[in-house]
Amino acid sequence: MTLSAPIHVLKSRAKRQARLQGMPLHKALDAVAHSEGFQSWSHLVFASHKSRSAEALQGKLTPGKMVLLGARPRQGKTMLGLELLARLAAQGRPAWFFSLDFHERGVASAFDRLGLTAQAKSVAVDTSDAINADHIVNRLASAPPQPVFVVDYLQLLDQRRSHPRLDAQIKALRAHVRASGATGIVLSQIDRAFELTEKAMPTADDIRMPNPVDLRDFDTHCFLNEGQLAIADAA
Repeated sequence: MTLSAPIHVLKSRAKRQARLQGMPLHKALDAVAHSEGFQSWSHLVFASHKSRSAEALQGKLTPGKMVLLGARPRQGKTMLGLELLARLAAQGRPAWFFSLDFHERGVASAFDRLGLTAQAKSVAVDTSDAINADHIVNRLASAPPQPVFVVDYLQLLDQRRSHPRLDAQIKALRAHVRASGATGIVLSQIDRAFELTEKAMPTADDIRMPNPVDLRDFDTHCFLNEGQLAIADAA
């Protein structure tokens, strides 16, 4: 579906509409997306880059690697993670989606919007409130070789006081990935202050860090913004 204007122009239109009508920006973004024939703003953004982004990132998802995928809300990071899982599951790799944000109906709806309902049957979905690194490692322990998993999302892993510190959890996931040949994709929020900058794309410095994490535990950093994807090997 062809857009009537570039994404940055459509976003400016939504901001103007939100300001003039006194409505939340996310509702204005969805209204603009509806006028373009999409179900939501995240659907519009994702549709504009999904094939190119998925193909570009898929090559980084080799066994034993940890990938960080960051974006502001409604930029399509969850949709991209789900598409990657569906693609890899279709190639025979065991695929898991661990979410502390979505519920199972929401995941099914996302796969449907992506046109991947059939492929989604091969993706195991876990939306337990108990999700943390230990939970993920235990679920993957009996998986066939070289599983790939998405964690949705980084900043929620230690929201329970009974869970280990976030940095310890990421190191535990990294150790498991290295030892087992799994591939991990961890979705991450980007600090809202990024929107006040002139930068076209977030960087590691823009990741929201309520609790410290050593980003060197990830092999690759990926960022989404306005339909564009940036991929860089971690320093």
